[in-house]
Amino acid sequence: MNKTLDYYMGLPYSYSLYSAEEGGFVIEIPDLPGCITQGESAEEALTMIEDAKRCWIEGCLRGWAANS
Repeated sequence: MNKTLDYYMGLPYSYSLYSAEEGGFVIEIPDLPGCITQGESAEEALTMIEDAKRCWIEGCLRGWAANS
């Protein structure tokens, strides 16, 4: 069974949110290596990580499809 983008977006990922040395906040999803972004506020970072997560998963799905 092929799983969809919506399936992977709905999984319960954990997030790491921390202050950036240069200001603002960095957020990443440890289960998705390299899925990281930042924002001026924690709220902005939380919004930005959803886009980063979507792009990360879409890239993997395209890669899996190309290798099938």
